[in-house]
Amino acid sequence: MRLLRLIFAPRHIALLLSMAFFVWVLFSMALHHERSHLLALPLVIFGGLTTVGVGDVLQKRHSVLRNYPILAHLRFIIEEIRPEIRQYLFESETDGAPFSRDRRAVVYQRAKMQLDKRPFGTQLAVYADGFEWMLHSLNPKPVATAPFRIDIGGPHCKQPYSASVLNISAMSFGSLSANAIRALNGGAKLGNFAHDTGEGGFSPYHAEKGGDVIWEIGSGYFGCRTPEGVFSPEHFAATAQNPQIKMVEIKLSQGAKPGHGGVLPAAKVTPEISAIRGVPVGRDCVSPPGHSAFSTPLELMAFIQKLRELSSGKPVGVKFCLGQPIEFLGVCKAMLESGTAPDFIVVDGKEGGTGAAPLEFMDHLGMPMRDGLSFVHNALVGIGLRRQVKIGCAGKILTAFDMARAMAIGADWCNSARGFMFSIGCIQSLSCHTDACPTGVATQDPWRGRALHVPDKVERVANFHRATLHVLAELTAAAGLEHPEEFTLDHFRRRILESRVVSFADLYPALEEGELLSGARDPRLAAMWEQASAERFSPRPA
Repeated sequence: MRLLRLIFAPRHIALLLSMAFFVWVLFSMALHHERSHLLALPLVIFGGLTTVGVGDVLQKRHSVLRNYPILAHLRFIIEEIRPEIRQYLFESETDGAPFSRDRRAVVYQRAKMQLDKRPFGTQLAVYADGFEWMLHSLNPKPVATAPFRIDIGGPHCKQPYSASVLNISAMSFGSLSANAIRALNGGAKLGNFAHDTGEGGFSPYHAEKGGDVIWEIGSGYFGCRTPEGVFSPEHFAATAQNPQIKMVEIKLSQGAKPGHGGVLPAAKVTPEISAIRGVPVGRDCVSPPGHSAFSTPLELMAFIQKLRELSSGKPVGVKFCLGQPIEFLGVCKAMLESGTAPDFIVVDGKEGGTGAAPLEFMDHLGMPMRDGLSFVHNALVGIGLRRQVKIGCAGKILTAFDMARAMAIGADWCNSARGFMFSIGCIQSLSCHTDACPTGVATQDPWRGRALHVPDKVERVANFHRATLHVLAELTAAAGLEHPEEFTLDHFRRRILESRVVSFADLYPALEEGELLSGARDPRLAAMWEQASAERFSPRPA
């Protein structure tokens, strides 16, 4: 009796009905041979469902399938399409992560040169904790028509670069499709701004359209390595002489997964990837967590100078997501002791993330961009080198307000990765790590990649850049300024309680010029400066 109750339990109804219909179809076909062809389709359907249900009961991997044969598959199907259901049916204009629908929409509209205005007032809760705004002037300036640019290159640099204040952040060929790289670089060429290669190397697809390139060198030294995986001066010099490469960026870490290396499995190391990265075909392509070319701040400075010489004096800088602040203070001491400094520093924020990463790394490791940017900016001010070393930043930069706020905190220019991905068709499907990108952006599947029509997307990349900088010019003029470099912390406010508002100057206290050298007012900062060492990244022994 108990066995019968188990077999005929309501949760088994789908399997029981499938088996019943399958048996009925078999008997019907046996009794009515002349009409058996009409029952072929039901036979296949109910036979297939019965097979699936029996398999569910017998398998041991998923307990929910054993308890709910056939029916439980609906759970997996709904779970699979859950992001799309939320995005298309339930998401409000200000919902959605990591980017809300409203923020994604403004990129699409500007990339397509469609109306990007909003009606009927803001949808943001302006009295809620965390709301931020910019102060305008009663005497606004005329809107600038010339594009905003900055000169990058310190005293040791022979080929300084005039850069746009908005550029494409690091994304490698391999993570993005060939057509995506073509479109981004073609847009950079059309709009006269720069395209960071990511650590995957300077590929033919970066070179094809002729846009300005920032060549990123990661710990795998792809494109400039020996077969053993160590840095090759000869290979680096041969590529760095390319006039399309305007700057060289040493990647110490990235926002999505600071301190985490990576492995491209041997099966994915095609002859094309092998040629671009300089790695053997059919062997795992390893990107270590740390560099082998240097192990101390002073060695890092020497490596920077070496790359500067090998590239005939092009700007050389570093990129990182800030971790231990004391380690960067050691780098600052190395700048002073060696007399050499990077031409630029790109501060990546932990909120960055085109790269796939373990959840713990993506959610809880590394410093958010604004905090890291403020610390790096103040440290350079504190040692008197801020005017010499330019600072870029990356981390959810999408709109002109994002740029203005970052520049007030300390950035000279901004990089955007996901913003430009949206401009070429990314729909935030969150499938970048599966090689099943529905729009052909983040995939190596040639059939998916071919869906991305390069000539159309080139225009959209340039449109998004131009429209965003136009709004930045309007914001700058509204604040009574002539260039966004004039934004200060006092131009921005944040609500921290319904009845309390603070200036960014209170949130991000500024150091005075040379303050670290003369003695920092903040005792914690003074103690960190004392412990920092140019000879090691770790603090001096207490």
